[in-house]
Amino acid sequence: MVEAKIFMGSTELTRERKSERRSPYDGRRVSTHPVCSADDAKEALETASAAFEKSKRAPLSQRIAWLRDVADRLKEQKELFARTITDEIGKPLMFSRIEVERCIETVELTADALTHLRGETIPTDATPSGKVSTAFWRRVPAGVVVAITPFNFPLNLTAHKLAPALGAGCSVVLKPTPEAPATAYLFAKLFIESEYAVENALSVVYGDAEVGGALVSSPIPRVISFTGSVPVGNIITKSAGIKKVSLELGGNAATFVQSSADIAHAAARCAFGAFVNSGQVCISLQRIYVDSPIYDEFAEAIAEETKKLKVGSPYDEDTFMGPLIDEEANERAFRWIESAKSEGARIVAGGERIDGIFAPTVMVDVTDDMEIVCEEVFAPIVSLVKVDGFEEAARRMNDSPYGLQFSIFTNDLKLTRRALDEFECGGIVVNDVPTVRFDIQPYGGMKLSGVGREGPQFAIEEFTEIQSVVIF
Repeated sequence: MVEAKIFMGSTELTRERKSERRSPYDGRRVSTHPVCSADDAKEALETASAAFEKSKRAPLSQRIAWLRDVADRLKEQKELFARTITDEIGKPLMFSRIEVERCIETVELTADALTHLRGETIPTDATPSGKVSTAFWRRVPAGVVVAITPFNFPLNLTAHKLAPALGAGCSVVLKPTPEAPATAYLFAKLFIESEYAVENALSVVYGDAEVGGALVSSPIPRVISFTGSVPVGNIITKSAGIKKVSLELGGNAATFVQSSADIAHAAARCAFGAFVNSGQVCISLQRIYVDSPIYDEFAEAIAEETKKLKVGSPYDEDTFMGPLIDEEANERAFRWIESAKSEGARIVAGGERIDGIFAPTVMVDVTDDMEIVCEEVFAPIVSLVKVDGFEEAARRMNDSPYGLQFSIFTNDLKLTRRALDEFECGGIVVNDVPTVRFDIQPYGGMKLSGVGREGPQFAIEEFTEIQSVVIF
């Protein structure tokens, strides 16, 4: 069991009152963390504000060395981090190990991206009203960053905030998800204990609405970086005031399986994209629009692929899918499928518990007016909708308040080009699921799916400001 602690800058603290985290798989107590207050949040922000005077002046070479050192330290503790993730959120061990590997890559990619941190010269005599000068623009650290992270990728999504923010020269207050405090604590410890660390540049506090509200509404931070739900993102937007706000919010990922597609490949990949991490991914495949001539064949194929997935203990090496994050999530998932069934949908795979775990579930005869395709499910449920061709599929896919990632399965090049023009979303994948994300890419959505972009090169832009300089 890991006892997480507060980091008030580089100083480790605890509190008499603590909260415990129990495994969503077997109920064991796996970690504890201090219960923080709004006063703790304010103190952390004041510490970060003072630290920014140092962090913004730290040589870029030091910041790059800092990130590389963190990546190296993480490589030495890969199994500890993987098992901590599995303990806290029930992610199958093989996927926890993949998350650790991706986190290492995210930190290293950020270090690489910092070597390309540059601006441009400006020809100020290009217009008659101008005059000759030496002028340029450059990127400078934005200031204090508040980073608020989710439970589904508690390590790598934290890295997508900490590494670019600290690497850019900002100071950071991290509020990690209450479901994975130990994962965040151990990761922050790597930054703080590094020989290249900027003193007090990173603080960590724990909590929910009270602590989050104090962090977001304070005049101290210049940037709020949040990954989570649309309702909370809406609250943040209203209470943040004049700040840079980067939001990675919900999704309702969809794909179109066209009649020219390789059905076996599409079915196997759709089963993966719908049920990896128990469907608890912003880009989990939730809606599959299938060309009517192949609808029945595809429905049978994905049902068979789904039944092959191993559901069980997240500690077994070959388990594909473990438990949902808590019992409330299980109950919500059952409500989704019961609601759809009452409206005429049918279950062709899943729909029950396997050893206490909500099974991966495929629903057919789903229509667009059913709640199960209108809202983000965040559970291992995928819905098949029959359509007559690309035009209908694209219209229905776009008819959503979300626009994170879509995909298309087709061997028609002209149709691929049309998809690129017509899909209203932040990312498009061709011949694979919309659940595909490479950490080096820009990642973010349109509409209610958020504002701003993650991915090391692009996140650095979120954590810096453009400063114009003119010298006569």
